[in-house]
Amino acid sequence: MAPKPVVVGVDGSEGSLRALEWAALEAQRRGSPLRIVSVPAMPARMHPGDGPTQTVASELEEFYERALGAAITRSQEIAPGLLIDTDLLSGPPAVAIAEAGAGALMIVVGARGIGGFTAMLLGSVSRYVATHAPCPAVVVREQSDAVHGEIVVGVRDPHEITEALSFAFEEAALRSADLVAVHTWHTFLQAHGGTEDATGDAADSESAETGSMLGEALREWRDKYPAVTLRQDVVRGHPAQVLAGYSARADLVVIGRHGASGSGPAIGSTQHAVLNHARGPVAIVPNAD
Repeated sequence: MAPKPVVVGVDGSEGSLRALEWAALEAQRRGSPLRIVSVPAMPARMHPGDGPTQTVASELEEFYERALGAAITRSQEIAPGLLIDTDLLSGPPAVAIAEAGAGALMIVVGARGIGGFTAMLLGSVSRYVATHAPCPAVVVREQSDAVHGEIVVGVRDPHEITEALSFAFEEAALRSADLVAVHTWHTFLQAHGGTEDATGDAADSESAETGSMLGEALREWRDKYPAVTLRQDVVRGHPAQVLAGYSARADLVVIGRHGASGSGPAIGSTQHAVLNHARGPVAIVPNAD
């Protein structure tokens, strides 16, 4: 059976090139082929009436073909010997790129593309892909040469072992990185009908109990990935703020996504906030609900 590819969407923008570099290194790390996709899209301020339809379409197609060619060259520089193929897709860009993730290990996009406005924290295509992709979706906000040697995974409920944990452990193992499993009190207290103003002995007790449950839930993963150094952090605070803070010193932040792909928005305010404010790559991993 042919290995599943790492898919990356490009449009010639700097953001998509950062995503391309991340995806090429990830494909090399996993021994997988890289599939580079692009979707010709009418610029936001341009309409078919601005010129002969065929001429506009042809120029757009040529532009995106050049973008694919440049992406191949850059990928070969980043990861020599990588097996690469490209596809020029059709249809609405967000939908076409999200659907390109079918059968893929993951799909990678930049935070904003050519049409992004600086006032928008996350581009509409990136947001749609993170919400609807049938595989893990990685949004690359910034790319840095710095390697922190740390993967962070958000654990919403210590009782619930999700695909996000599996993805995070695999990433940590591939990178020989430490893994930090983070759970916040904010989520735990809300889920159990409590309040956020617990203090003193009650707070310490709550933290200890949650930490014990989290440790028990992670035990099987410690056994499965004995080479991965695992740390668990139980932190009081809003989960989005906590995880966004961790992103400054992590190579990747991993979060789960509930809901079936394609059934409408399936990530909540926490995931959106992390995607908007993270300082590094974020992986959104769909759970099998």
